[in-house]
Amino acid sequence: MANARRHSRRSALAVIATGLAASVLACASSEEKLPPVTPPADTAPGPVSLPPPALDGATAVERALNARRSRREYSQGALQVSELAQVLWAAQGVTQPATGFRAAPSAGALYPLEVYVAVGNVAGLTAGVYKYEPQGHQLRRVCAGDRRAELSGAGLNQSPIKAAAAVLVLAAVYGRTKAKYGERGVRYVHLEAGHAAQNVYLQAFCLGLGTVAIGAFDDQAVATIAALAADEEPLYLMPVGRL
Repeated sequence: MANARRHSRRSALAVIATGLAASVLACASSEEKLPPVTPPADTAPGPVSLPPPALDGATAVERALNARRSRREYSQGALQVSELAQVLWAAQGVTQPATGFRAAPSAGALYPLEVYVAVGNVAGLTAGVYKYEPQGHQLRRVCAGDRRAELSGAGLNQSPIKAAAAVLVLAAVYGRTKAKYGERGVRYVHLEAGHAAQNVYLQAFCLGLGTVAIGAFDDQAVATIAALAADEEPLYLMPVGRL
């Protein structure tokens, strides 16, 4: 009797195993018939050329220094591409093509800063996160979609990040400066970030725009949302919007 029960269980297990094997083979066969997955054509678009920066304006630097303030409330108006281009140039744009010198000073002219911008409401630009390329004064999209709400969440739900038309992300590659200056290079990188942020403040004022420097955020979350490279660490979020 016991032998009969054992034989019955072995027979049942054999049937189950046979069925599973057949299912696996069927799945493998069906997967082989599926067409290869290809990413959408716009996942890695080419660079977006920006309008050349204006090199002469009507606002005196003394007036901009006196009137510059942190602005945390913005209207719903869109930025123009020319305005965003001017702000990006002020942050890290090339001012002397022959040498590669930029708008903000840098220890040893090593330029450890990288600037990204989360575009949400900029006329003529598809929503997404773009990396600013100073040498060509152009943008290259690194991920699609409006990421302002996600960045706001990573920034302790600070409302200016979500309300701004675009959000600059200033990131650092410490290794560029530390390779020459050692650990003191970290200080130089932070000083440089301050130089660039002040440029953004002054340029925004001259354009009738508002901005605020934000340093309170989850570093890893911001790096992930903005698709920063592995060696880039976020230092500032700077929302930019129309007043």
